[in-house]
Amino acid sequence: MTTAQERSDLLNKIGLDAQNKAALGAVLGTGRIGQATERADGRMTATIRIQPDEIAWDPSILVMPHGGDLELELLNDDLNTHCALLPSNGDRKFIWLVNHSRGRATLNLDGPGYYWFSSPTGNDEGRGLTGAIVVLGDVPPEARLDRPDQPRP
Repeated sequence: MTTAQERSDLLNKIGLDAQNKAALGAVLGTGRIGQATERADGRMTATIRIQPDEIAWDPSILVMPHGGDLELELLNDDLNTHCALLPSNGDRKFIWLVNHSRGRATLNLDGPGYYWFSSPTGNDEGRGLTGAIVVLGDVPPEARLDRPDQPRP
């Protein structure tokens, strides 16, 4: 199975390839997709890295199976300095990542949706490093809009 086929299969498995699912897979079409690992206590963990000379997060899309706390480890294996501007309920997190360094952040993303993260330092080939954390799940009934049901495949 090719890498492209594996990516396509994973996009389909976790619902990133269809309308009214987590359609972000079609928007961020580059890089790998990773999945957070859930521990017995319900907290999730994941590692995101900047590979040498790639100017991209790896994975560029991180999928959480549901909302909650995420312990994130960031590794900068690049020869350049970057940073991480991360989403978290209540306050964003900022971590400076000099070359060949690592950082840790605990994020709280309690609802389903797309949460963007980036490295806004420098130009990084015109766009900076851009990634997303996709939190799967349904919006609780009290937070839903008053509109007709939408088709779901």
